[in-house]
Amino acid sequence: MGFFSFAGRVLFASVFLLSAYLEFNEFGVDGGPAAKAFTPKFNQFKDHVTTFSGFPVPEVEVKHIIAASIALKGVGGLLFILSSSFGAYLLLLQLLVVTPIMCDFYNFDKDKQESIQLVVKFTQNLALVGALLYFLAMKNLIPKRQPKKKGGFKAKAQ
Repeated sequence: MGFFSFAGRVLFASVFLLSAYLEFNEFGVDGGPAAKAFTPKFNQFKDHVTTFSGFPVPEVEVKHIIAASIALKGVGGLLFILSSSFGAYLLLLQLLVVTPIMCDFYNFDKDKQESIQLVVKFTQNLALVGALLYFLAMKNLIPKRQPKKKGGFKAKAQ
């Protein structure tokens, strides 16, 4: 059972690790293609947040967000393989921050092909979030092993 659990964690984490590896290789001075795709969506997200909350979003360079995303995916994926709850929390944080910005299907007409693709991507990320929450719940449900106490009464030597 332990091998299958490890193999499942490796397969699950490979999604994040391969993504981080590819983004790291393409990361340049400007953040690479990931930053080019992320910039307009992040600006639109900032406009929405500022409009609805009334508070301005602080200026952040997109390449720093991409670098943080790569780090969260890489470190979180490696720790997740080792069955670490902290790794699962890092992956969960990355998904919860990036998914609403990148999968902005709510900004498109529902009949457009781009909107349908974004809904599919959003659903996939939602499934990943669900799997991470399931892992964390199961990790907390399994009782910790306690050392066995020797039964019996020891008589005091005098």
